[in-house]
Amino acid sequence: MSGVAGRTALVTGGGSGLGAAIARVLTDNGVRVVVVGRDQEKVNLVATARPELTRAAVCDVADADSVVRLRDELADEEISILVNNAGIAGPVADLVDIDVKEWDEVFAVNVRGTYLMCREFLPAMVERGRGDVINLASVSGKRPLTGRTPYCASKMAVIGLTTTLATEVGPRGVNVNTLSPGPVDSERMHRNFTLEAERRGISYAQAEEAFVSRAALRRMVTEDEVAAAALAMLSMPGLCGADIDLSAGMIAR
Repeated sequence: MSGVAGRTALVTGGGSGLGAAIARVLTDNGVRVVVVGRDQEKVNLVATARPELTRAAVCDVADADSVVRLRDELADEEISILVNNAGIAGPVADLVDIDVKEWDEVFAVNVRGTYLMCREFLPAMVERGRGDVINLASVSGKRPLTGRTPYCASKMAVIGLTTTLATEVGPRGVNVNTLSPGPVDSERMHRNFTLEAERRGISYAQAEEAFVSRAALRRMVTEDEVAAAALAMLSMPGLCGADIDLSAGMIAR
C-alpha cells in the first residue's frame, strides 16, 4: 500500500488479538513492526512469525516509567506509526457494584496508557514533521451498554483525547485518528457474553444475539477486518481527527 512500506510501526497490546492481527497486516505490507505487550512470551511469538520485519518489546503502558524505558530502548528505531491498541474490558456489573480499583484499572490501561504512549513517542514524529497515530476505541463508547460503564467511559475518553490531540499535532504533520470497532469475534467477546448471560440470567446465545442483532450485517467483525481498516487509514493522508466505525453496521448513536 502506497506510503506504508518501509515505515516502522509500534503496536501496543500486540501479543494477541487485534494487536497481533494489526502487526501481521502491517508486516504483510512491508512495515517494520515493534510488537509491544506485557507478556514477553506472547510478543516474542508474534515477532518470530516475521523476524526480518518485527521486534518484540515488553512494556506496561499504564506505568509511566515503563513507557519511558520503552522509548529509550527504541531510540534506534524511527517510529512513524503508533497504534495504541492495548486495552482491557474491565468488569461486567452495574455501576454501583463496581469497585473503585476495577474502575481505575480500566482507565489506567485504556486512557492513561494511550496518553503516556503519545507523550513519549509523538515528539520525534513532530520533529520529523511526519507520523500517524491510531487509537483503538470502540462503538461501545458512543452508545449505551448496560453493565459496562468503565469500559464505555474509557473508550469515549480515548475519542476525546484523539480529536483534541489531532488539533495539536496535525498542523505539524502528524495525523491522529480513532478506530472504533464494534464487537469483535474473539475470545474477549465470548468471555463477555458468558459474563453478561450470568449477570442477566439468560443464555449465552441470547447474550450474543443481543449484540449481533444491532448490526446491519447481523454478525461481529473479525480481527482481520479491523487490522485491514487500520492499514487503510494509513493510506488516507487527509484523515485526521476522525473516528472510524467498523462495526458490521452497528450504528453508534
